[in-house]
Amino acid sequence: MSQPLEQLLPLGSLIEQIKWSTDGLVTAVIQDNQSKDVLTVAYMNRESLEKTITSGETWLWSRSRQELWHKGATSGNTQTLTELRYDCDADALLVLVSPAGPACHTGAESCFYRAAATSQVPSMEKVKSEESSSSSDRFAVLGELEAIIRERHVTRPEGAYTTYLFEKGIDKILKKVGEETAESIIAAKNGDNDELRLEVSDLLYHLLVLLQERNLPLDDIMSELDRRHERPRRD
Repeated sequence: MSQPLEQLLPLGSLIEQIKWSTDGLVTAVIQDNQSKDVLTVAYMNRESLEKTITSGETWLWSRSRQELWHKGATSGNTQTLTELRYDCDADALLVLVSPAGPACHTGAESCFYRAAATSQVPSMEKVKSEESSSSSDRFAVLGELEAIIRERHVTRPEGAYTTYLFEKGIDKILKKVGEETAESIIAAKNGDNDELRLEVSDLLYHLLVLLQERNLPLDDIMSELDRRHERPRRD
């Protein structure tokens, strides 16, 4: 039998109730209030939680940049707070919002726009037999992402982060490539592979935006890499 929601806590009591991590953070699951889709998973500290409640819009804490992050401040894709819950252990928040646009920086409605197969893990024999075909699909997502970015470049849908980048132009795109490169370096230097995975993903996305802005197909990059691979080794 489901339990009724507890009586709403005032802000001060809520902040004290939360079991903050050693670095003063709590996991925040952002969910669409209407569709119930999970939009993203991020982190909050005391200040961002307070700003979220008092402003009525999502504020988060960026671990890579070590600063507060107002969702939608640059893209316009803000999220209006509709409900805030915390779990039974008080170490995670569920933030229900009404989004004004895509939640993901790629322009997708949710950061969880890719799905993994959930069928039984195949046998080693099947894995070996399908090795050649599966290897060709390893980077299919790059082609799919390139196609999405190309479509955004043509249609410029309002509120999409990719539209924002193209409208700001090459200088803004280059700035983001530089920022994501620096953040990838920091994550690698810190030995944080989870953070490195996120930052390199951001870097690859912005590089694809740059290639589209310069009308340079990803196929040309892959062909260049292929030519280099075929050259005789000198060592």
